[in-house]
Amino acid sequence: MTAPARTRTSEELIRAEEPVLAHNYHPLPVVVARAEGVWMEDVEGRRYLDMLAGYSALNFGHRHPALVEAAHRQLDRLTLTSRAFHNDRLAEFAERLAALVGMDMVLPMNTGAEAVESGIKVARKWAYDVKGVPADRATIVVAADNFHGRTTTIVGFSTDETARAGFGPFAPGFRIVPYNDLAALEEAVDETTAAVLIEPIQGEAGVLIPDDGYLAGVRELTRRAGCLFMADEIQSGLGRTGRTLAVEHESVVPDVVLLGKALGGGIVPVSAVVARREVLSVLHPGEHGSTFGGNPLAAAVGTAVVELLETGEYQRRAAELGVLLREGLESLVGRGVVGFRARGLWAGVDVDPALGTGREVSERLMREGVLVKDTHGSTIRIAPPLTITGEELTGALQALEKVLAQDT
Repeated sequence: MTAPARTRTSEELIRAEEPVLAHNYHPLPVVVARAEGVWMEDVEGRRYLDMLAGYSALNFGHRHPALVEAAHRQLDRLTLTSRAFHNDRLAEFAERLAALVGMDMVLPMNTGAEAVESGIKVARKWAYDVKGVPADRATIVVAADNFHGRTTTIVGFSTDETARAGFGPFAPGFRIVPYNDLAALEEAVDETTAAVLIEPIQGEAGVLIPDDGYLAGVRELTRRAGCLFMADEIQSGLGRTGRTLAVEHESVVPDVVLLGKALGGGIVPVSAVVARREVLSVLHPGEHGSTFGGNPLAAAVGTAVVELLETGEYQRRAAELGVLLREGLESLVGRGVVGFRARGLWAGVDVDPALGTGREVSERLMREGVLVKDTHGSTIRIAPPLTITGEELTGALQALEKVLAQDT
């Protein structure tokens, strides 16, 4: 009999990745082997509280029973047909998702970046077919410090040089204005503008929340200018901020909503462009597609995600526990925290640089059994699954308090 293979340690597995994986990530030195709910376990059996939730891809926690059941049930029936044929799961997914966000039609895709790329194509096609912009002259206005993905089109209008440098030449047709600046936005919009594409809350930039009235101002400006308001809710949407969509905090209805991450329930990649009928109707057969977009497995899991959100339970949890998160962070201001921004169960926390970089603080929290991730400078992001309990959230805040009090 062959002896069972020895399980490699975390250190061995991290070392084994080095020569065979592209170095496009710099993960924390933890090797996750199992997870359930808000807890993860490494190969040695150490437990960690997940306070990142896969950048909102795990809004419902790891292996949510209803989502796992939906996936298992579909795996036993049908997983992929391509869009060459209809499948029996796609209509319900599209119907319920459109209704959830108050739109008419759905274009199913896979990743968040695909949703953004698809949204750009749709906006340009709409500009030519409906608005009457001359061919190849459509422009899209975006915000500085945006994060919409990593494809070459998207990094071309990023202001993050780490994302841009070395990947040009870039596609033309984008105008960049400061975020949260309606005057600059109005100046950039003209008769060639197909859409204004913004994140209602900028996640990668450090959970930047615009001033009250900004989103409503964007809506009014785009309406007057006769262009589309395209909201990237890939991180901010589907319950994270205490509402189904972050734009709802200002009672704003965009023309196009881009969704992803949580839409796949942490099981499969699912994204979508959800829009008014007038907008998505500009697409015709052969003009856009995806072999895996709208596959039966993704549609089954996506429908189960929508079903969870239809109850309003997770939006309420994010709003209620968001108060606890904000109060906990407020108590740390002046004691290692120099500032923070929070909405629902989502926060960007600026740590005193004298106490270390965001990476160093994240590593200290990891040693306390809490997993977060740094972003720029000394900022860390907090975005736990919406299934977290008040006790678990308090424990994470106590761990943060402890590591900020440690001598460096």
